[in-house]
Amino acid sequence: MLLAFIIFASSLIEMIPLAALVGVMFMVVLGTFEWASFKMMKRVPLSDAFVIVLVSGVTVITDLAIAVCVGVIVSALVFAWQHAKHIYTTNYIDEEGSKVYELHGPLFFGSVKNFSELFDVKNDPENVIVEFKHSRVSDHSAIEAIDALADKYTKAGKQLHLRHLSKDCTQLLHKARDLVEVNVIEDPTYKVASDKLA
Repeated sequence: MLLAFIIFASSLIEMIPLAALVGVMFMVVLGTFEWASFKMMKRVPLSDAFVIVLVSGVTVITDLAIAVCVGVIVSALVFAWQHAKHIYTTNYIDEEGSKVYELHGPLFFGSVKNFSELFDVKNDPENVIVEFKHSRVSDHSAIEAIDALADKYTKAGKQLHLRHLSKDCTQLLHKARDLVEVNVIEDPTYKVASDKLA
């Protein structure tokens, strides 16, 4: 009806005073804004409160479509930042004297910095195993982080073995491919986002 009104009765719309149209828009905004959001501000996480304020501000400055896009992007970045902190290892020495780093949490662009700080290359024994049973390699940044870690161990004269890493990830590890130990039976079948797999 609104579209038909604009197309066929545009001359009638021009007769409506601009102040009246502004008043209507103010009433629409007051009616559609979620005023209960202010009551929840103290109870929601700080990141959520920031997104609410940011989206509201961007809506006022630009328009709703841009505000929604900004909100989605910021929420995704906050999600990635929070999950980047959830990567950790449990370490032990196995029966063959190798040190095993059992990795927990997703390995992706947001967690690669924390990942590289989990290993003690200088004090580790000659054989080191990184167990990926409880972790997933999500993107090419993660592959580069694993490759860089393999470089560090190679320069230190030590061997790095990777267990339960998918075949796709193994193929992308150029520098470490001769050192990689893969358990074929229990390997997952997920794919890694990469130009080579596209």
